[in-house]
Amino acid sequence: MSRSSAQFRVALTFDAEHPDRPNDGAGARLILDALAQADAPATFFLQGRWAEANPDLCRRMVRDGHLVGSHSHYHVRMPLLTDAGLATDVRAAESVIRRIARVDPRPWFRLPFASGATHARLIARLADLGYRHVGWHVEVKEWRARETARSVADRIVSRAAVHGDGAIVLLHTWPDPVSRALPSVLERLAADGAQMVRLDQLDLSADLSPIGEPQPAAAEISA
Repeated sequence: MSRSSAQFRVALTFDAEHPDRPNDGAGARLILDALAQADAPATFFLQGRWAEANPDLCRRMVRDGHLVGSHSHYHVRMPLLTDAGLATDVRAAESVIRRIARVDPRPWFRLPFASGATHARLIARLADLGYRHVGWHVEVKEWRARETARSVADRIVSRAAVHGDGAIVLLHTWPDPVSRALPSVLERLAADGAQMVRLDQLDLSADLSPIGEPQPAAAEISA
């Protein structure tokens, strides 16, 4: 059933990071193509090392009007770092993004794995560096091996509609189903009355915007 009479905002966010699996950036290019075709803005959280490896894609994200934030430099679990180590990592990513994309990623930051999102001291240290962690309302775990473009699209659309206005969707640029699912996602969400927005077009509260999933125990972090 169409919800076109009740418009709601959806923020698609993509973490661009060096994955453990072989990847040449093709997924990010296809995602940008789909967003451009639909004239849909989005938000990209760039890992510093990914930005170094994909400078043309970084610059295209900015040129196409998308919002750029930081996803750290080395994609480590931040609670494992000292304050000095965290600052070194965050500043390294910021320097790379500024140099390559020619934009300031502050204040937008996504903690790798959302690890540390509930740690008050870590969040305060991020704030000292000019950042706030941005979590999500909708996660579809599209990186799982068994996922298809259809299964990913179905969950994005249904879960964004259930959350309603202001839904923040977590996706990644490298899993194959994402770029294949995106044209259908954009078409179906538009038919349901959704307006695609960047994070800076949402009325995010001054404190932590959504935290995402519960953090793993210390034993799990060290695994």
